[in-house]
Amino acid sequence: MDRRDLLAAATALGLSPAASAAAAGPLEFKALLDIKRFDTPTVANAIETFNVRPRNQGFMRPEIKCVFPEFSPIAGYAVTGRIRASQAPPQGVSYTRRSDWWDFIVSIPQPRVIVLEDLDDPPGCGSFWGEVNASIHRALGCAGAVTNGCVRDLKEVREMGFQFFAQHIAVSHAYVHMVEFGKPVTIGGLTVKPGDLLHGDLHGVHSVPIDIAPKIPDAIAKIVAAERRTIDYCHSPGFTLEGLKKLTGG
Repeated sequence: MDRRDLLAAATALGLSPAASAAAAGPLEFKALLDIKRFDTPTVANAIETFNVRPRNQGFMRPEIKCVFPEFSPIAGYAVTGRIRASQAPPQGVSYTRRSDWWDFIVSIPQPRVIVLEDLDDPPGCGSFWGEVNASIHRALGCAGAVTNGCVRDLKEVREMGFQFFAQHIAVSHAYVHMVEFGKPVTIGGLTVKPGDLLHGDLHGVHSVPIDIAPKIPDAIAKIVAAERRTIDYCHSPGFTLEGLKKLTGG
């Protein structure tokens, strides 16, 4: 891809102009764009055709909700961490502004998706995510954030185009602080490792095996063609139950 195409692809992936100058990760930006243009149910259906994991795995449970369902899908590599808000951090530890965390973020290929496990029981006492942290992380090449905790400053974050997936909406940040980062985390029943490829939209979030990601558009084309025959027949004036059975082999 030439410089102009690279910038356009990076922008379409939700990257800031400054972040788009860095090198891509294991997949070319085009492969990520090919996934991003489909919704999560369609990509999930395609993944099933490769038999790389059980069908009841690979996605977050419905309690992890998309906060801005009007946004287009996001795709990016996971940057993982754990937070806590119900207790003050150890003396000398910043609440949220940690340069070592920022250094870790940029060690993961872009585009990036932040995945923060809230360790509070129950999670959601205070929000790590608001206008300031969304601005910082967007500038660092992140398309959005996923947490089993909470988020806030929804108006401001919506306007900047940064996506949130969360279990709760909150008023305060309380004592929120980073506990650790760079290790696997579990959000909504899905264990996510640094560098995992995540795909999310108004339906929720799932992981996409990187080794099959470039093959997903072709798999989708086959699925859509087969589904379209059934859908079109169901909407046709000549629909009959016997015809449906014959078409589907039922």
